[in-house]
Amino acid sequence: PCSMGTLGRSASGISNDLTTRAADVILKERRKLVLVARETPLNAIHLKNMLTITEAGGIICPAVPSFYSNPKTIEETAMTVIERIIDLIGLENKSFRWGE
Repeated sequence: PCSMGTLGRSASGISNDLTTRAADVILKERRKLVLVARETPLNAIHLKNMLTITEAGGIICPAVPSFYSNPKTIEETAMTVIERIIDLIGLENKSFRWGE
């Protein structure tokens, strides 16, 4: 999960720890960066930082569960976020798909 502080530092190119340095290098090398934003509500600064990351080639994935698959437990609900992240980073995943 990505705090708004980490997201803001990444959007500004500030690499003051291992996480923000990794984000900086991934964007610089045009590789896939997925940031799982974990805080709400969002303010305008958060949204601008998310836009900056997106324009730089990153993907913002809010840690918001989906209910399309009708999860029955808290664990199944949490898995909807985890499965979305697995899809975004390109790993094979047997998660819920529309029409299947």
